[in-house]
Amino acid sequence: MASLQLSFKSLGAPCRHRNPPLPKQCPPKAGRIRCGATAPARRYSITLLPGDGIGPEVIAVARGVLSLAGSLEGIEFGFQEMPMGGAALDLTGVPLPDETLSAAQQSDAVLLGAIGGYKWDNNEKHLKPETGLLQLREGLKVFANLRPATVLPQLVDASTLKKEVAEDVDLMVVRELTGGIYFGKPRGFSSNQNGEEIGFNTEVYATSEIDRIARVAFETARKRRGKLCSVDKANVLEASMLWRRRVTAIALEYPDVELTHMYVDNAAMQLVRNPKQFDTIVTNNIFGDILSDEASMITGSIGMLPSASLGEKGPGLFEPIHGSAPDIAGQDKANPLATMLSAAMLLKYGLGEKNAAERIEAAVLDTLNRGFRTGDIYSDGNTLVGCKQMGEEVLKSVESEILAPL
Repeated sequence: MASLQLSFKSLGAPCRHRNPPLPKQCPPKAGRIRCGATAPARRYSITLLPGDGIGPEVIAVARGVLSLAGSLEGIEFGFQEMPMGGAALDLTGVPLPDETLSAAQQSDAVLLGAIGGYKWDNNEKHLKPETGLLQLREGLKVFANLRPATVLPQLVDASTLKKEVAEDVDLMVVRELTGGIYFGKPRGFSSNQNGEEIGFNTEVYATSEIDRIARVAFETARKRRGKLCSVDKANVLEASMLWRRRVTAIALEYPDVELTHMYVDNAAMQLVRNPKQFDTIVTNNIFGDILSDEASMITGSIGMLPSASLGEKGPGLFEPIHGSAPDIAGQDKANPLATMLSAAMLLKYGLGEKNAAERIEAAVLDTLNRGFRTGDIYSDGNTLVGCKQMGEEVLKSVESEILAPL
């Protein structure tokens, strides 16, 4: 079975067992699941942020898969569902209520569905759902965003690229998440000397911000195929010139990793021309935002790709990279696989529970092998299913691993 190759070790997201170990309880269907009577249960607190659009649908499905995979590995979860984004705006008047941020900060990991929608598009900036996401990232102090883009054999024909170009693509984009032009100051609106209104933003990075994301990227590349491409615009931007100098300096700490540099415009072209040349990409906030979405489409659907956002300590934030898709919300058409794979990343990178993570990854692959597809990845000869049924099929695949002879 093909591997999703999400093999990065947890960075800066320590496991915090808030409750004393309890004796492991066997599930009701005796004899179907192997239970270690003496093994203590490991308990984690998970904050769920369903958000907007299809978010509640995919979170509900992912929660069930996460619970089952965890229970088979002696893990118990305490879930707390909190409002965020447009849902929070409607409920409380702000996109990230204090209670939601506090719950997230006190949990072991955070799983987010999606935020945003047409309803709030014309809101002032501080009242947009997306502002809540920026505030959440800042509040959790997560600075490293990991976005894998792997073309699975079962879905290679769903890619918009030729099969020979898309086949065997397996890359990871490491994006700096809390600096750069999205957060730099000064920013705002003013008037120029001609009296015209202007809008302005500031692309700014400190040495420490670049160094820490570079180390995450080098560690990631070291655990993959040992190749790191740093993407910048150092021929024009001073912030990129500093970026390139610092990444080059940090490379001296990782002599086993091959470092190359590429301008962002060339990187955008090369991702569709020859994506197999890339192993691990590290880049700043805005370039990473764009390139990771571009890389996602190589795989055939943005609905297949998870992400992890990690900090030096505290809970990580895990979310699918797709949007809220308000046009299909509530119609049982959403693809929940990216959220399930985000739950797998939560287990592996956030909690250090590799075995449970691999149960979910294997179940997703098995479900695809059995021909089940949501509309975004459907092709002739497969079985078209909705969000809920896709979840049920993945649950069957998780369970089938235990029903096999022990």
